[in-house]
Amino acid sequence: MQVTETKTEGLKRDFKIVVPAADIEERVTSRLKELATTARIPGFRPGKVPVSLMKQRYGASVMGEVLERAVSETTVKAMTDRGMRPALQPKVEITSFDEGKDLEYTMAVEILPEIDTVDYSKIELERMVVDAADKEIDETLDRMAAANKSSEPAPADHKAANGDIAVIDFVGSIDGEEFAGGKADGYSLELGTGSFIPGFEDQLVGAKAGDHVSVKVKFPEQYGAAELAGKDAVFEVDVKEVRTAKPAEIDDDFAKKAGVEDVEALKTAIREEHEREYKGIARMHLKRALLDKLAEMCAFEVPEGLVEQELDSIWKQFEQQREQNPDSVKEEYGDKSDDEIKAELQEISERRIRLGLLLAEVGQANNIQGTQEDINRGIMAEARRYPGQEQRVFEFYQKNAEAMESLRAPLLEEKVVDFMLEMATVTDKKVTREELMRDPDEAAAEKAEAKPKKKAAKKAPAKKKPAAKAKKDES
Repeated sequence: MQVTETKTEGLKRDFKIVVPAADIEERVTSRLKELATTARIPGFRPGKVPVSLMKQRYGASVMGEVLERAVSETTVKAMTDRGMRPALQPKVEITSFDEGKDLEYTMAVEILPEIDTVDYSKIELERMVVDAADKEIDETLDRMAAANKSSEPAPADHKAANGDIAVIDFVGSIDGEEFAGGKADGYSLELGTGSFIPGFEDQLVGAKAGDHVSVKVKFPEQYGAAELAGKDAVFEVDVKEVRTAKPAEIDDDFAKKAGVEDVEALKTAIREEHEREYKGIARMHLKRALLDKLAEMCAFEVPEGLVEQELDSIWKQFEQQREQNPDSVKEEYGDKSDDEIKAELQEISERRIRLGLLLAEVGQANNIQGTQEDINRGIMAEARRYPGQEQRVFEFYQKNAEAMESLRAPLLEEKVVDFMLEMATVTDKKVTREELMRDPDEAAAEKAEAKPKKKAAKKAPAKKKPAAKAKKDES
């Protein structure tokens, strides 16, 4: 096999590869002999069929098989001999071949970059720490009490207010004609919840038991029932009763219903849950800060093919979001053209690929691997998201290798991040809940605006800017 490198451009390599005719002939003969051991041809015992006859009958199909295998094997050998790690499947094109002559083909491949070792000890990070305040615990208890509230009949002269429950009979009509689903008796409606058509509940505020109210509303344009969407309607409502809501009493009995011994144990459980949530959010911020630092420190070239694949995936998600929720896209991107938006997403794609390659390299270099125990924990965490369906979730992952792999990759990434954080200098910083919950992009933007700008030195050489970080993206 003769390999000639014809082009070197960044991470792209082009080769011309020639496989001698003798090698092809040897491969064809070997394959025909292999087939002859099982071939059944009248007049010949198995294994005794002449190669010449086998070639006459099966030569064309065997030649195609041999060429495909020869290209595959010599492509791998050419890359292995040169220590190249392909980023994507090489592109191969056969340029010349006739029976009895050399096989010639070209191979274009993009290789993975060489990634320098990072001194993680020089990375300085702050971990946000938030203690759950007593006020938050009390607010959570109040919400729990409200969710478990009871109600009692209000005095006859009591005017319904938001938070009260109006027990009503109603009949709805459009242009004087009743419509399906617009009628109910003894319906308990909590005012102020917005559970009915906009404007319905507002017109019952101030009503008393025994009152009759004609409620006039307009169905939303995007209402689920197309025959009602955008139409004016009148509901004739009889208020049968007004009930005032009463939050549950926060006592030991209430705590027992929540599964703990007493109120103090309930408060402790709530505090632990809050702080567990805060630690999870703090971890996300810390990981984001680590990846931002790495993006600044590492400026190695990334394979264009991988970036194009990532950009294509992000762009499809963007177009789907624009179709389903155009207002949110308008708010984020304003009047930017598709080309301008795609340029931003290109930078995000480069960042993701660069950091992904770096994390993979660190994991491989330090023999960081995901264990079955890690996978099991991931499946359990996923199962907890679907109460009552845990067994179905477990069975889904056991039978679906692709889904199992979708868990494995992020779990492995988290282990690599943990490895880096252990070597980095991480200091704890007490912050408020509001600071913890802030969007990291907004916080970074404000910090950049507050930072005084330095005057550029004259004739200073231009420096290559690091790839822009992805908005609200951890990798």
